[in-house]
Amino acid sequence: MLELFGSGLVTLWLNMAGLKTTGVDTAQLMAWRGVPLFALSSATDPAAEIAMRQYLKGLSAKGAVTASQGVWLQSGAVTLANHQGTIPIPAASLTKIATSVAALETWGPAHQFETLIGATGPIKNGVLQGDLVITGSGDPFFVWEEAIAVGNALNKRGIRQVNGNLVIVGNFYMNYQSNPVLAGQMLKAAFNPRSWPRDAQYLYNLMPPGTPKPQIAIAGGVKVLTPPSPVSQVNFGGFPKQILLLRHHSMSLAHILKEMNIYSNNEMAEMLSNSLGGASVVAQLGAKSAGVPQQEIQLINGSGLGVENRISPRAVCGMLMAMERYLQPHNLTVADLFPVAGRDRRGTMAYRKLPPGTIIKTGTLREVSALAGVVPTRDRGPVWFAIINKGGNVDNFRTQQDIIVQKLVKQWGMAPTLPVALAPSPGTSDAPKHLGEPTRNEIISGVQVQF
Repeated sequence: MLELFGSGLVTLWLNMAGLKTTGVDTAQLMAWRGVPLFALSSATDPAAEIAMRQYLKGLSAKGAVTASQGVWLQSGAVTLANHQGTIPIPAASLTKIATSVAALETWGPAHQFETLIGATGPIKNGVLQGDLVITGSGDPFFVWEEAIAVGNALNKRGIRQVNGNLVIVGNFYMNYQSNPVLAGQMLKAAFNPRSWPRDAQYLYNLMPPGTPKPQIAIAGGVKVLTPPSPVSQVNFGGFPKQILLLRHHSMSLAHILKEMNIYSNNEMAEMLSNSLGGASVVAQLGAKSAGVPQQEIQLINGSGLGVENRISPRAVCGMLMAMERYLQPHNLTVADLFPVAGRDRRGTMAYRKLPPGTIIKTGTLREVSALAGVVPTRDRGPVWFAIINKGGNVDNFRTQQDIIVQKLVKQWGMAPTLPVALAPSPGTSDAPKHLGEPTRNEIISGVQVQF
C-alpha cells in the first residue's frame, strides 16, 4: 500500500518521478538531508520482476551465486524489482556516489578550491628573493594545464626567477599525486618548459593557441610544511610569513565530480574524501541523504578500492535521487555529475551498450562489477537502478548489466524527449577545454599574511 505522509513527501514523489511542481517551494517543504528516499510501495512491477529473475538465472548458469547479487529498481516512490536490495554488498566504485553526495552537501556544486601562492621576500628585477609558498586546500583537479596557467600569472606578477625554495603548505595535490614532495616537484617542472615531460608538452599543445609558456626558474628545492588533513582544522602558527601574490580558483565542484565519475578516478575520490573528514564522514552523509539506515553504507575509503566498501543497492539509488533533488535549484542534474550514454564517450562509458540518455556510474573490483544510474522511460518515467554483481566473470557481468537495462527500456519504451530533471546542462561535459583558464587566477597585491 502506497503511503504518502504529507504534502512534502508528495512533492518529493513528484520530483523523483520527473514531474515539476509549481507554486511549491520544495526546498522549504522538505530538507534534502535525512529524508527517506527509498521506495514507499512494496508492490513490484511484473515485467521488471521477470527481467530480473531471467537476469539472475543467466548469471547462475555462468556460475555466479544468486545470493551474492544485488538488484534494486525504482520509479518515483515505487519499487519495481528487488533482490537483496537492502543488504550492503561490495560496491567497488559505486562508493564514489557516496563521495559525490557528501561533497555536494558539504560544499555545494559551485564550490571552488583555492590555492594560494605567496612570497617570503621581495621581487627585484624579476627575481623573487625568498621562497615561493604554495598553500593548498585540497584541489583534486590541479593538473599540468592549471599549473601552466599559474606560472603565466606569476610571470605577469613580475617573477622570472626564485632564489629560494618552493615551499608546500597544506593539502596541495598535482596530477592526482597526493605526495606533497612529488606534487611540488611537478609544479616546479611546470613553471620551466625546459623541464616538461612529454605529457606536459602534449597537454600544452591542446591549450588555446597563443597560450604562453611560463618562464620561472626556481634555484632551490621542494620544502614541505604539510599540516594534517583537513586544512580547516589546522593551526598554521609557525608557518612562513609571506606576501600573497596569487589566488588560484579550481574548476567548480560540479565539473570536478563529473571528471572524477567519468573516469572513476580513485585518486580524486580519495582527495575529496580526505578533505571531507574521511570515509566515516562520507558514509554518514551518504546514509542521511538517502534516508537509509547507516548499516547500508559501510566504507573504508572514498574511492571504493577494497571489498570492505559495502553499500546496499537501495542506498545507491537513494543517494542518486537525493543528488537529483538537491541539484534542481542550482539548474543542474545528475547528468552534470555522471557520464551519459550517447553523449559522454570517454572513460567508463566507452564500450558500454546502454540506451541513449542513460546516466550511469560503474564499478569494478576483481570479481565485483556494478552499474547504477537512471534511465528515462516512456511508461515509467525515470527508472533508478543499482545492479551489483560479485563472484564471476567481470566482462560477462558488464554485458548482462547492459542487456537488462536494454530489456527494461524495450518493455517500457524510451522517453520521447529527455526529462528536464535529467537533461545535462550546457558545457558540463567539456571540462577539459576549460583547464588552464587564466581568468581563474586572481592577482593579489600588497597583502601580507602569517598562516
